[in-house]
Amino acid sequence: MNFKKIAIAGIVAVSLGAISSVAQAACTNDVWNKVMKRGKMVVGVKADYKPWGYRNTDGSIVGMEIDLAQAAADAMGVELETVAVQSSNRMQFLEQGKIDMMIATMSDRADRREIVGIVQPNYYTSGTNIMAPKALGFKQWEDLRGKPVCGKQGAFYNEVVTERYGVDIVAFTGNAEAKQALRDKKCVAWVYDDSSIGSDLSSGEYDDFEMPLASEDDNPWGLAVPLAEKDCVFGHFMSGLSFNMHQSGQLIALEEKWGIQATQYLQDKNQAYGDWIK
Repeated sequence: MNFKKIAIAGIVAVSLGAISSVAQAACTNDVWNKVMKRGKMVVGVKADYKPWGYRNTDGSIVGMEIDLAQAAADAMGVELETVAVQSSNRMQFLEQGKIDMMIATMSDRADRREIVGIVQPNYYTSGTNIMAPKALGFKQWEDLRGKPVCGKQGAFYNEVVTERYGVDIVAFTGNAEAKQALRDKKCVAWVYDDSSIGSDLSSGEYDDFEMPLASEDDNPWGLAVPLAEKDCVFGHFMSGLSFNMHQSGQLIALEEKWGIQATQYLQDKNQAYGDWIK
């Protein structure tokens, strides 16, 4: 019998046990316990970003992300309460405990991971695309080469599409000006974030326009819990929920339900996480 190996194995086991104990001690699970005790989860959502989150005619907030929040509440066996948040305050609301969780069109970025607990896998994504008149029949990015394309001043999309596809960017200070220029035929398309374009197209005010190209430069969206609970019960539960909704195709179904143009991201995740036993 090799007593040296046994001794080393014993030391490793004790060390791992100590690490596990420290990790468990660090997880107070305060927010999770609070939600379960009161039987209600408060989720921060957008109320001005149709069709992901917006106010219905009766004043209630509805949309794809609200359905996702409802699925989370149902899985936990608690009621759902939604709170309207904006890009400028959504992380602060979570930090301050005004909400228990956030599902609010937030891109997953390294600096944001230092403030809130963004769980994996990401549930959605946005990328670069265009809004263009249906009559022009654009099929691929190369169709834009040498043509005037409206953009917003300072947006990184402008430089990217100029370098890749040789478009002639006509930049405006705001989105409203750029879209009006598109209507006035000062450009053949408007290049911007595809989620924002999708929101415009679902508004009923752009029936003669479309988002015809495959989106590029995806920037996934993150569901967030309090930072202290990311690697604890709350974060792990939401991570599992996101995985299951990808695997089952439920996120694809929600995308279709809300009339959102199908994204390759959800298709890829569904395939990657697919059950090998079918």
